[in-house]
Order: sequence, then structure tokens, then C-alpha cells
Amino acid sequence: MTAAWSPAAGLRSVRAVVFDTDGVITDSAPMHAEAWKLAFDACLETYAGQRPFDADDYRRHVDGRSRQDGAEAFLTSRGIDLPEGGPDDVPGTGTVHAVTARKDEEFTRILHTRPVAVWPGTVRLLHVLRDEGVPRAAASASRHATELLSRADLLDLFDAVVDGNESHRLGLPGKPDPALFTEAARRLGTPPGDTAVVEDALAGVEAGRRGGFALVVGVDRTQGGGSADDLRRHGADVVVGDPGELLPGGEDD
Repeated sequence: MTAAWSPAAGLRSVRAVVFDTDGVITDSAPMHAEAWKLAFDACLETYAGQRPFDADDYRRHVDGRSRQDGAEAFLTSRGIDLPEGGPDDVPGTGTVHAVTARKDEEFTRILHTRPVAVWPGTVRLLHVLRDEGVPRAAASASRHATELLSRADLLDLFDAVVDGNESHRLGLPGKPDPALFTEAARRLGTPPGDTAVVEDALAGVEAGRRGGFALVVGVDRTQGGGSADDLRRHGADVVVGDPGELLPGGEDD
């Protein structure tokens, strides 16, 4: 990378960048959270004394994880032990797979009835990286990530996409295991030690740290309380409110 355009200091030393999708590129995290709330609240209603699923539950237990891992983590946090069930379970509340099927059903409905919003700062950064010839990948535990990028007309900004479907096909463990990110880096032809990760989920920044990535950028869209501190504790080297801050003019003087 040349000093003429250089983003924030850390990005100057990397050869490639891997981006998470929901909450980093597309403003789709609220859609996922809404779908999870519908699925989980239906389940929680059958247990006395359970408060409804909320935004903090989403951030701490579900965000960035595969559907199955996220559902198991949240239900465990509430002391609920559902049978795992199987991938053919119909949407419902009786098994973990049934809950995740309900979530996917609700998310698909939401996705097909609303436009996909994007974060302009991230899109600007992607254009600069492409113009400078820096390889870029999108990596997401969501099986809808490729569809989201396509509907947002952003697929051509990436040299590789590893979504939840690819992760399932390859048998990759979910975040905070770094396998999803290391597979994306492999497809870009760069080792993790020469690659940056841009991620907003706690599980994702931890995956970047575990994977030995050169730079882990945490994205704190909440701008609230200890969110940035949580990202740093889980492995973020630097925390920004938006990836656009990594561009010239977005840097702190």
C-alpha cells in the first residue's frame, strides 16, 4: 500500500482485508435480531419467569455466530436445555434446530420484504481498497450473506465470499474459532499474519485474535457504554465507530 492514500496506520502494513457482513457492510444486524427475537420469545413463553430476548442478548450470545451455535449459547445462558433435534425439524420451539428454523423463516420473510441497507463508510473503504488492488473478502456465519451482498449490489467489490453455506459445506467450526476467516484469507492468497479482519461481533473479534491476524478492527455501532471495551477485551486491536474512519480524512489528527 502506498502512503498517498493510506488508511489508519494499522492497515498500511497488511496485504488483504477480510470483512464481516452483518453490521459491518450491510445494516442487516437489526433484521437478524428481530428474527431471533421472534424465534426465541416464542420459546421463552413456555418457561416461567423468563424475560424476553433483548439487544444485549443478541450482542453477547448470537451476533457473529452460526445459527446453531448462537441458539445454543443463548438458551444455555437462560438455563434452558432443549434437545438438539435435527436439520429437518420444522420451525417451532421444541428443539434447538426447530428454533433456528423459525429464526431462518422469519429472517427470510423480513429480507424479502425490505430493502438491504448498507453502511456508506464501509462501501467507500471497499472502493478505495479495490482501486488500490488490495484483495478483499467477505466472511460471515450467515447463510444469507451472499444474497444480502447481491441484493445490495456489492458482490463485485469482493474477490472472495465465504458465507454460512460454504462454512457448512466445508465443515468449518463457527466463531470464535478462526476457521471462517482463515478460509477467506486462504482464498485471497494471504496468510493471516498479513491480513486484517474488520468485525463488529464479540465472537468475531475473538476469532481474529485466535487466528493470529495482523490487525483486528472492531466496529462499535452502538457507541454506548462498554461496547468498545468489550471489543478490545475480546481481541480488537483498534475500535472504530465506522470503517470509513480508516480512510484518509477519517483518521484522528
